[in-house]
Amino acid sequence: MPTLTHPAARRARRPPASAPKADRPRMPGYGVARARRGLLSWRTAADRLVRSHNYWLVTTRPDGRPHAMPIWGLWRADGFFFSSGRRSRKTRNLTADPRCLVCTERADEAVIVEGDARPVTDPAVLASLARPYRRKYRPWTLDLDLGPVYALRPRVAFGVFERSFPRSATRWTFPARPARRRLRRRA
Repeated sequence: MPTLTHPAARRARRPPASAPKADRPRMPGYGVARARRGLLSWRTAADRLVRSHNYWLVTTRPDGRPHAMPIWGLWRADGFFFSSGRRSRKTRNLTADPRCLVCTERADEAVIVEGDARPVTDPAVLASLARPYRRKYRPWTLDLDLGPVYALRPRVAFGVFERSFPRSATRWTFPARPARRRLRRRA
């Protein structure tokens, strides 16, 4: 019998325009092979990111200490979206240093995504998140009055699945995004 997949999961699992490159993470002493055989597919990782209900967000405090908090969010083909209270520690940390990581809820099928989280200001993007968020976290809604919505743009991700470790340990490297250019007005 075929497995039925939620349409949002199918869309989010689609590789981005430039799919991440899969290879092996550097894990000395754990027996991780160099061969490509056994690497997890990005589709498997994206599926875990979509299906997780709870996530862990790790940021860095201004004094360098780590800060981890459980959050809700949405994985889409172009990144991970989550909200935060306007005056929360998460928001203050991300304002000072946007580098962070998010992890799925199951450590036995862990997917860890590292990148930069920036506030989303595009009304069309914010509107596109409302319905999937409400569907996933009913009765809660994405309340923009509480604080910013962030987009974590991935740089690298790791997949570590206990049942097939170490042969399936995988690192995905995402293509660098072009730097945003600011247009200057001529005087």
